[in-house]
Amino acid sequence: MLWCPPLLLSALCWVLFIYQTSVTADECAERCDLYHGHCDEDGVCRCDPGWDGPFCEDCVKMPGCVHGVCHQPWQCMCLSDWAGKFCDKDLHICERSNPCQNGAECVITPEGDYSCNCPESFHGKNCELKRGPCEIEGFPCQNGGTCQDNGGYAETFTCRCLAGYVGRLCETDVDDCLMRPCANGATCIDGVNRFSCECPHGFQGRFCTVNIDDCAGQPCHNGGRCYDRVGDYECYCPGGFTGKSCEILVPRPTWEYETGTSPLDRVPSVPPTRTVSSTRGTVGSTEKPGHFKISVKEVVTQREHGLSKLQLITIAVLGVITVLVIILTVLLVVRHRNRGASCWCQRSSPDTKTHYHQCQGTSQEHKKTTEL
Repeated sequence: MLWCPPLLLSALCWVLFIYQTSVTADECAERCDLYHGHCDEDGVCRCDPGWDGPFCEDCVKMPGCVHGVCHQPWQCMCLSDWAGKFCDKDLHICERSNPCQNGAECVITPEGDYSCNCPESFHGKNCELKRGPCEIEGFPCQNGGTCQDNGGYAETFTCRCLAGYVGRLCETDVDDCLMRPCANGATCIDGVNRFSCECPHGFQGRFCTVNIDDCAGQPCHNGGRCYDRVGDYECYCPGGFTGKSCEILVPRPTWEYETGTSPLDRVPSVPPTRTVSSTRGTVGSTEKPGHFKISVKEVVTQREHGLSKLQLITIAVLGVITVLVIILTVLLVVRHRNRGASCWCQRSSPDTKTHYHQCQGTSQEHKKTTEL
């Protein structure tokens, strides 16, 4: 075995490649149909659209052509015994396999197709259908129902109704509200094989069974607690607020009460920053700063916010005692002033001696009264 250096092998490979390329290019130029294609740089015959084959010698038939050939691209020229646009019509179908049924006559049309001359009471492409009760009655089924007569061989027809209809001719719409599917007093509206529920206020859902959460929007204000009701909500308000949604601020009472160990220990107290004065309501009356009126409505309001009957009786008794003390004090003051006035009158009399004894007696009597 002779040893060949790598450089010599490389040169030999290049010579063989160049020779093969030249042979391939010469063969392509000789055999490729240059009217329907061309040779590329690698010596391969590239075909124009509509042509096929190793050297572009075959035309491309019309797509779908079954029993046909072409001389130019996209042709479909039928072979013998075949016709039609795609050469798929057998001109001898009536002799080879008669497709017509029930004694019908098979005829080839000029277009290459066949037709069947059906006997009486039969119809269809191959006379396979019998003129039965459905066709005689004019297909009487209503509302999309299908007429069935066993291919025309049944004595009478039947109607296969769509869902939601009943009756011999499918003429009756089924009342889907008959079973009263809607709950909570909802109104049922019948449809074709369906129904819908018109829900009352406060309910939703297909059957109006879902109670709407009226507290979802947080209608209660000022920290009120919301409780859902049927079509409504109820707010439990904290102290100092009232109203449907706890939106009304309750006015502060005119007086406050000090809580004791028993109801009798609850004594009314007047705030030190206010002076209570009773004023008679006149048309043009005005109130001075620091004074306010106590109306009957305000007293009733205070009664509703915590004053019991026993407390009112206690206040009334204390008021009567206070009035009696004031009256007694006034009487004593008036009596004292009357005695002082009598002594003054006696001093102004002409009899000085008599005046002295009377004033001295009055002074001694007043001194005794004071000591007592």
